[in-house]
Order: sequence, then structure tokens, then C-alpha cells
Amino acid sequence: SSADIPEIPESISHCRALQVADFSGNPLTRLPESFPELQNLTCLSVNDISLQALPENIGNLYNLASLELRENLLTYLPESLAQLQRLEELDLGNNELYHLPETIGALFNLKDLWLDGNQLTEIPQEVGNLKNLLCLDVSENKLECLPEEISGLTSLTDLLVSQNLLQVLPDGIGKLRRLSILKVDQNKLIQLTDSIGDCESLTELVLTENQLQSLPKSIGKLKKLNNLNADRNKLTSLPKEIGGCCSLNVFSVRDNRLSRIPSEISQATELHVLDVAGNRLTYLPLSLTTLKLKALWLSDNQSQPLLTFQTDTDPETGEKILTCVLLPQMPSEPGCQDNLPRCGALESLVNEMSDETWNERAVNRVSAIRFLEDEKDEEDNEMRTLLRRATPHPGELKNMKKTVENLRNDMNAAKGLDSNKNEVNNAIDRVTTSV
Repeated sequence: SSADIPEIPESISHCRALQVADFSGNPLTRLPESFPELQNLTCLSVNDISLQALPENIGNLYNLASLELRENLLTYLPESLAQLQRLEELDLGNNELYHLPETIGALFNLKDLWLDGNQLTEIPQEVGNLKNLLCLDVSENKLECLPEEISGLTSLTDLLVSQNLLQVLPDGIGKLRRLSILKVDQNKLIQLTDSIGDCESLTELVLTENQLQSLPKSIGKLKKLNNLNADRNKLTSLPKEIGGCCSLNVFSVRDNRLSRIPSEISQATELHVLDVAGNRLTYLPLSLTTLKLKALWLSDNQSQPLLTFQTDTDPETGEKILTCVLLPQMPSEPGCQDNLPRCGALESLVNEMSDETWNERAVNRVSAIRFLEDEKDEEDNEMRTLLRRATPHPGELKNMKKTVENLRNDMNAAKGLDSNKNEVNNAIDRVTTSV
């Protein structure tokens, strides 16, 4: 591999005892037609060689157990591939495949199948015949759905479908009782099937960057779930059944629309990291104090993993709650964007602010976390959800005040020099330099 070999000679077919061949990273574009005569070959690696097509008789390599074809230019797979009955590992990642032949379902001994980084719009239902498959990676494609027959992958432990166009998952996914890792991040999921609760072996569930507004109650049945990430969705509430995830260690729902956390979260006694930053929480449940949290994230600007909390009473329900300097997070009101500037817009301060009003505003300043209205969220998804009023250091306040005073004096002096435009321009230049 990586030896600047421009071509493999046809005479390689005479190496009849050859079992392992790795030509990865060479400037090759093809395999010799005689290559499939190497019938003792068990492992073939031809990653990143700009391969445009496989020999049509590739199926003659009937002893092949591992075939690595990653990072090439393959656009189709020959029918004879189905003859590789002993194949256990097939890596087709990062090619240009638009279609997967139905004959893929004939590779009954396949354990690992990588199809990530292609142009696939569908997976044939015959994939459900791969009863021995342990890992299926179809991430970074253009899939709009998964076949219901995926339920036949009864040995599957890892299912990776990140960065596709999925709106739903098939109900048959609940029959994958050995599934341990499920990654569906960066799709278009609008709901999560109730059958997810039947994936009894699930330890990691990644739902980041979808369109989910809620999680199913059945999620509480996932007793082995260790890591649950649902960041950057549209969640407005969490089911109280989430407390049933008794092995949950890391729970992250950053950048959603949650207004409260159910008190039942305390039933997840193994929870150590809780990330609820970028939501709309007014308080936290008192039951949170029973957990042995190592990190609780409430704000993007939070510098410490844990905060100092105080107990309080919800005025509406009378319920005892937890609050802190970052709570409550209230919707912004019109006109609340008058944050103290650090560098610019000092002209407005000259006209609006005397020494007394400056000091008065500094004393009465309120430190608050606010977020944008829904309409603005929809218009500009790039905009940060939380806005914090600037709180300058006392030294900064003194410098800002001095700059304002100098600017006011220069501008007043400039008013008396209307007849001399050059003098006015020089004053403005001095102001710009001082700022």
C-alpha cells in the first residue's frame, strides 16, 4: 500500500497461494482482468486507488472474507458480487454508488457492511436477509426511508444512519433486540417510533439535529440506555417516563424549547451529566438534588460544570423548586436589545446620557438571559438562542465614560466650527482614533 505503484501486472494471477493483498493508496485505476484467478485470496484491500469499476467476475474470489473498497469512484456493483458467500466484511464507503443491487441480500455471512458517503436514495428490502449482520453504516447518503424488512437484522448491534433525509424510522426497528448503538442525527425526523422502547439492548441513542417535538413514553423502557443525545431539536416537553432509564449516565437536550424538566428525572439514579442549555426553563425540579450530578449545563456562557442553587416556591403551583442566577429564562420583550456597547455606537450615549444617568444605569443594570422570539428563530436559524446583557468590568466602565466625555467635548467643539469643514473632519478623525 501507498507505494506509488501505477499498475498491477496481469502476471499476478500466478501467485496462486496469495491470501492477503493490500494495494490501498496507490495511483491505480483498475484491477487486472486476471485478478479473480487468485482463488485463495481471503483479504483484499484496495482503498483510495481511484477505482472506477470492479472486474465483472469478482465473484470468482469465493474464499474472500474481507473486501475493502473505500474511497474510490465506484458507481455500480457487478452481479457476481453475490457469489462471495464467505464474505464477512464489505466496505464500500465514500464511493459514488446510486443503487444497491438486490443480490446484496445473498451475502448471508456478512457481519459488517459500510455504505456511508454514497448517493443511495433507498436500501433494498433484501438487506433484511442478512441475519448475521452486526454493523450497518448507511450514513451520509440521501435515504428518505428505511425498509420495514430491516427488522430481519436480528443480530445487528450498530445501526448508523446519520446525515440522511429520514422523517420516520420503521416500526420494525423494535425487533432489533440486540441493537446497542443507534445514530440518527442530522436527519429530518418529525417523530420517534414507539417501538424504540423494544430495543432492550440499546446503550447509545443519538437524535441530534432533527425536527422532534416530543419523545415517546416508551423510551422509559430502555433500561440499559447510557447516553441519550437529542440536542438541537424542537422538543417542548419530556415524558415523565424518562426516569425509567435507570442506567442513563449522560442526557443532553441542548437547544430545544423545553420550559420544564419532569421531576421524575431523579429516578435515573446513574445520571451524572445533564445538559439543558439553550432552552426556556423557568426553574428546575427540587428532586434534582438527589442525583449525584458531576455537570449540569444551563447556559452557553456557563464557565463551571455546576452552579450554586437556591430552593424557591413556584408562585403558580406552590411546588418547591430550584433556581439560580441563570433562571428563569424569560422571552425577550420589544426594546430589550439596548445592551451596553463595548466599542461602538458611542454617539447615542453622548446625546442620551449625562454623568448621573450613566451611574444610575450602571447601578440598576439587570443581568438576564433572554432568547429570541419564535418568528426570529425561524427566520434566522444561525442566530444564537440566548442573549446576555453585557456586564463591563469596572475598568472598562471608566474607559468608556472617559471616551464618551472626550467624544462629547469634541462634538460640541465641532458644532462651533461649521464654517470650517476641515476642522470638523479633524475632530471626527480624533474621535475615531480614540475609540
